[in-house]
Amino acid sequence: MDAATPTTDLVVIGLGYVGLPLAQEAVRAGMAVTGLDVSPAVVEGLNSGASHVDDLSPGDVAEMLDGGFTATADPEVLGRASTIVVCVPTPLSEEGGPDLGAVSAAGRMIAERLRPGTLVVLESTTYPGTTEEVLRPLLEESGLVAGADFHLAFSPERIDPGNPAFGVANTPKVVGGMTERCGELAARFYGRFVSEVVRARGTREAEMAKLLENTYRHVNIALVNEMAVFCQELGVDLWDSIACAATKPFGFQAFYPGPGVGGHCIPIDPNYLSYKVKTLGYPFRFVELAQEINSRMPGYVLQRSQELLNDAGLALSRSRVLLLGVTYKAGIADQRESPARPVARKLAEKGATLTYHDPYVEEWSVGGRDVPRALDLEEALREADLTVLLTDHPDYRPKLLTEHARLLLDTRGVLRRLGPDVPEQGRTTAPIEREGVQVL
Repeated sequence: MDAATPTTDLVVIGLGYVGLPLAQEAVRAGMAVTGLDVSPAVVEGLNSGASHVDDLSPGDVAEMLDGGFTATADPEVLGRASTIVVCVPTPLSEEGGPDLGAVSAAGRMIAERLRPGTLVVLESTTYPGTTEEVLRPLLEESGLVAGADFHLAFSPERIDPGNPAFGVANTPKVVGGMTERCGELAARFYGRFVSEVVRARGTREAEMAKLLENTYRHVNIALVNEMAVFCQELGVDLWDSIACAATKPFGFQAFYPGPGVGGHCIPIDPNYLSYKVKTLGYPFRFVELAQEINSRMPGYVLQRSQELLNDAGLALSRSRVLLLGVTYKAGIADQRESPARPVARKLAEKGATLTYHDPYVEEWSVGGRDVPRALDLEEALREADLTVLLTDHPDYRPKLLTEHARLLLDTRGVLRRLGPDVPEQGRTTAPIEREGVQVL
């Protein structure tokens, strides 16, 4: 075969929560797929049939391998690909701005092996302009011109870890090409394994769409978090108010308070947008205020914890505190940006003796110190002076919590839910009438 002829339909760079499910659906569609990752442990694990992400089981990985999928750390595979999709992390820098180091590294790696006619798609969340202002120049170091010699597009990832209803295949895929032809080819590529493809006008519009989605959630969560603080002072049952408001069939979407925000998207993505707006000389006050409010919630959890203990005649500095759930959302092992860590840090700084329980996390540390893991949940609830529920894992059932916990602060509203078969929106239980039990 001619050396210039692609032999792989798709190479996915970055085999994490975004890249691996994408590769899975492409394999299911009959495509020849190779996964490229800088971690030898990830590569070795996948090739041996192990999964390191919540949404794929070992059986899913085995199915991928049977379909021809291979994982590698060798970037030479890029030179044999028809399409390259970049799914690398885009965290915040120490200064709080965008860290595009992984995107830039991927761009340089591709440029050294880029062939004419290749489609390159960036899926990593970033600020508007990144695809054309950052990635494009790096790729053109190959001597090839974007939009003429190769095709360039942006398509924001929409992965929701642990969501049983929506995955890559049935979640509409937004695609924005650098040129009309780039967008057309990218849409055709995703159309092979995604049920609906939505064309954006260009890469910037597609990049902005992702930031808009998560900024919308960010500011609305901040709204109810701030309301939770003053409703407690006013003696208003906010959970009941949300339930009532949610019965309106139009013009309202329910959001719920919590101990903070976690995951990659909500705590980080709006900061990318704020950064870009600041380059224009404007403050992005909505995002900055939402960030301020949400970042205060761990401190508010500390305050409510102290009040519960004080009312029982106990001092936090001499109390045993059990934390329930340390992942950022229910039903998964993902700890990225989990608010459990700042809550634990604040409690420890006040002298509390901490233990944690989480069915998905075997080891956990805060500030470089290991936190003991409770194995027997009922026993741990009975022994703790205070239990703080931080993640609403299915294991944490209202009856179990209220029967065994001495003091309990529920930051997720678990005690206000009727049951797993009842829609959450608009339906909550009556307030818990047991002394020493509170909902945020």
